[in-house]
Amino acid sequence: MSSSGENDDISLAGLSATHRDLLWVLSQTGPSESGPLYHALTDYYTDGIDQARVCDALEELIERDLVTKQTHNTTEYRLTESGRRALSARQAWEAGTRNAAGEHE
Repeated sequence: MSSSGENDDISLAGLSATHRDLLWVLSQTGPSESGPLYHALTDYYTDGIDQARVCDALEELIERDLVTKQTHNTTEYRLTESGRRALSARQAWEAGTRNAAGEHE
């Protein structure tokens, strides 16, 4: 595994809104099964979302080391440290973009 300094540049820019929204929900709820994650997104998306799409997106986030999956009696998803850092960097970028658009601190 690489050192944390090498992973500091993890970006969410290449991810879909669904991926980023799943990371956000996990950051707010903590470890969760896919069902509650799916329901959180269906509550948010007015056009709905397919549950298979949510499961596929979770697997893609696992492949990118942004989420881990633990299976015991149920399957639970949680943010990795890389996922937390990437989400934090995204939020900082969004805040900077809003400030650059004319909002002043």
